[in-house]
Amino acid sequence: MKAIVLESRENPVVYKDVPKPTLQPVEVLVQIKAAALNRRDYWISTGKYAGLKYPTTLGADGSGIVTEVGSDADQDWIGKEVIINPSHNWGDSPDFQGNDFKILGLPEDGTFAEYVKTETQYLHTKPAHLNWEQAAALPLAGLTAFRALFVKGKAKKGDKVLIVGVGSGTGTFVLQYAVAAGCQVFVTSGTGEKIEQARLLGASAGVNYKAQDWAEQLRQLAGGFDVVIDSVLGESFSKIPALCNPGARIVTFGATMGDIHALNGRMIFWKQLQLLGTTMGTIDDFNAMSDFVDEHQIIPVVDEVFPLTDAKQAFDKMGSSSQFGKLVLRV
Repeated sequence: MKAIVLESRENPVVYKDVPKPTLQPVEVLVQIKAAALNRRDYWISTGKYAGLKYPTTLGADGSGIVTEVGSDADQDWIGKEVIINPSHNWGDSPDFQGNDFKILGLPEDGTFAEYVKTETQYLHTKPAHLNWEQAAALPLAGLTAFRALFVKGKAKKGDKVLIVGVGSGTGTFVLQYAVAAGCQVFVTSGTGEKIEQARLLGASAGVNYKAQDWAEQLRQLAGGFDVVIDSVLGESFSKIPALCNPGARIVTFGATMGDIHALNGRMIFWKQLQLLGTTMGTIDDFNAMSDFVDEHQIIPVVDEVFPLTDAKQAFDKMGSSSQFGKLVLRV
């Protein structure tokens, strides 16, 4: 079968023939129809990710059809249209992942291929209102966004939510979820075009984080925030506590702009702010996310679809951060 393989540090995105997966008794085989890129895949391709293993078929997100099941797996899955939960071996505590936690696509072979194997516990019926590409865009970013906003951030109707860096796949999901939940949403982005796209999806307003006074602009627009979702960190993060209402929750799951610089700790304890980290989510989180998407008929934002043969172009576009929403490979 054809796949996109992390072949070496010098050749990280290679389209080539690889063996079709062979199943263990508890596993199923999914014929992939579409697969989506995540920032994780990009960091892996640049060698900036822990636990690199060569060769590895990349990809955490996928939608497709179950074509084969192992001897101990539920035969009723054959022929079902599914999405795959890429958050594996979460562990015993719902509060944090255990030592055996892993994400599909490294170290195990992932979804950038004609077929992938997984276990039935990580299968979920494809939302009927989504096409293959939209469904493939959902799992990793949709799960991460859902846990960040609702499980950790405890966002509720009427809350003012700030999304720092709205153009990412996770950022657009947070925006869609928050609007569906009745929150008032504000965003930051590096371009006016992305801010306008966010406004069309329901954001009340946004500011360009490249502006010297971006934090003051937000303060004037919103007054203060109850929930902040930040996946960039970096120097600008030090201004976030001043934008928070008392008791606000600040949730982070990424650091594309580097580490947090010096913070005013007094503001954190005096306002009783909560600084919360999150990564992916539990099977229960995934099921709740899927139910929420079904209930509100949420359609993931897909920026562009590439054929599997042009995966390198998709990786290059992600490296430029020019997309708004998800980049998807059609298999």
